[in-house]
Amino acid sequence: MEILRFLRLPDLVRGLISGLLSLIIILTPNSMFTTETAEAEYMLTGDSVFSDTAGEAWTVGFAREVLTPDDITDDKYYIAGYNTNNPALDVLDDMNAKAVYLDDNTGRGGVVICAIDSVGISRADINDIRKKVIESGEIPNLKSINICATHSHSAIDTQGLWGSAFYSDGKNENFMNSLKEKTADAIIASYKARKNGKLYFGTAEAEGLQTDTRTPIDYDATITRIRFEPADGSDDTYMVNFACHAECLGARTTVVSADFPTYMEKEIVEQTGGANVVFINGAIGGLITCEKLDDVLRNFELGLEYVKEFGKDVGEVVMSVSNETELDPVINIKSKTVSVVCDNTALLLVRLFGVLNNDIQKTGTTEISIITEVSYMELGSRQIGVYMIPGELYPELESGNFLSAGEAANGVEADYKSLSEMARCEHNFVLGLCNDELGYIIPENDFMLHEWLPYFNIPVDSFGRKHYEETNSVGPKTAETLLEAMDELIISTKK
Repeated sequence: MEILRFLRLPDLVRGLISGLLSLIIILTPNSMFTTETAEAEYMLTGDSVFSDTAGEAWTVGFAREVLTPDDITDDKYYIAGYNTNNPALDVLDDMNAKAVYLDDNTGRGGVVICAIDSVGISRADINDIRKKVIESGEIPNLKSINICATHSHSAIDTQGLWGSAFYSDGKNENFMNSLKEKTADAIIASYKARKNGKLYFGTAEAEGLQTDTRTPIDYDATITRIRFEPADGSDDTYMVNFACHAECLGARTTVVSADFPTYMEKEIVEQTGGANVVFINGAIGGLITCEKLDDVLRNFELGLEYVKEFGKDVGEVVMSVSNETELDPVINIKSKTVSVVCDNTALLLVRLFGVLNNDIQKTGTTEISIITEVSYMELGSRQIGVYMIPGELYPELESGNFLSAGEAANGVEADYKSLSEMARCEHNFVLGLCNDELGYIIPENDFMLHEWLPYFNIPVDSFGRKHYEETNSVGPKTAETLLEAMDELIISTKK
């Protein structure tokens, strides 16, 4: 290997790949790129300045639409999350779009939080959904629409990366069109189902349910429960935030499923007699997953029982919350467009081949950036702060518990202002995979690429640790770009 380095062969290979990509970018027609003006047409930016004024009561509505197609065995649908060329053969439980409409009755407008059972949704598709909602004219005075993925690894491919091969689009066009229509319908229906009532939040610790497969071992074990209690005595609505990959069924499953959130919901419904339940994922980079996943990967048949067991366990923790606090009727939210340089050669190629459909723009002759967004929301009188992140955030970017220079792959300290340093509310959490999916968001001091084939091969650092997640990351500057944008956004709400 040393003689190959002496001959600079790794540099030559990287140079050839870079040169080929540059040529492809130059030859790519302008129709493939978008502008910030075009992509921002249906992005509602929220409140320019946050207000402390409270309304008389909360108004909240919930609705769901089943997304699972009826022709699973007749048409070709690929399961996303692990392997390419894994067609769905059956349905274990349904994929859903679940929408919650929230309004504090101050006259400043309502907010939508919508969760789709899927591995990830591009911002381009989310803007298509926003367009349908906005142009319907059914929801007046709407100031923000936020759509996130639950990150199920047994749902139908919604990104395109899990088709018959790496370079082929795994999305089913009819299914994607139906998903957009039904998600828009769920959002509109949530507004029409709105009722007045009270909103509460509480927390509980999910001990022994998660594991972190990459150093530093750092994850948020707190389950946050936001509960709406309608004044008319009808069913409560629960929004549950928990940081964990939804992949209890493992890599070899052939059945469509929303994974453990389905069985979490079943437990909550059983204990409440009929609550509405929405699962929203958290900071899951790193990789934060279910504790017994290794057992399932060795014996995939265990997954069919484990997904139910794990979901029930999560549901029991949700229902164990005993520290509820009523939230004042105040909701503030603000969004900001962000341009993230895409350094990942593999992702760029599949985007230019039409597999992925994230919004992209040229930021130089041969440089491409992904246009995405971050959002920040506060509920109550500085009671809850929510960081809406367009991907799978490494938990240390939230907590600040970074690897030291001596522990990190690149031998330097992390130089970031973490989300915890931006906090100004009583309780704060990350809403992950929100309004886009950029893959893993990794601290730069531990971001390592393969010497010969960056983003294609998995490198091993001097500590013997594999750096798989980098192959599914936009690039080493992603974390810095998003955190700086979030900090600027939060600061701007004070003006």
